[in-house]
Amino acid sequence: MARHTPHPDQLPLNWSDNEAIEIIVEQRLAERFEAESFQWRFRLVMIETVMMGLLVLVAGLFLEQPTMMVLRASLIIAASCLATGLLLLSLSAGTAKLMTRLRRRRGQ
Repeated sequence: MARHTPHPDQLPLNWSDNEAIEIIVEQRLAERFEAESFQWRFRLVMIETVMMGLLVLVAGLFLEQPTMMVLRASLIIAASCLATGLLLLSLSAGTAKLMTRLRRRRGQ
């Protein structure tokens, strides 16, 4: 079996230290996924907010309640859902950063 010789302009890679390369790749993936997890959680909070607001709106209109009262209740429910979701999201992000700092400190 013939060995492939790389092009002279190509960056030579030393694959003999696979464990170090795997650790670097895992660290980069963990950082990327942590950053993306905030965005996904925010999307879920927004979807939940819209769904709760629409649920109250549709139920109120279906039960033939006064329109302004239903709109007001729908907005209050959506606003409270958004506020609690953002509070939970910020607490979750803060806890994740704190845990990361503690792990780094313990590792040193």
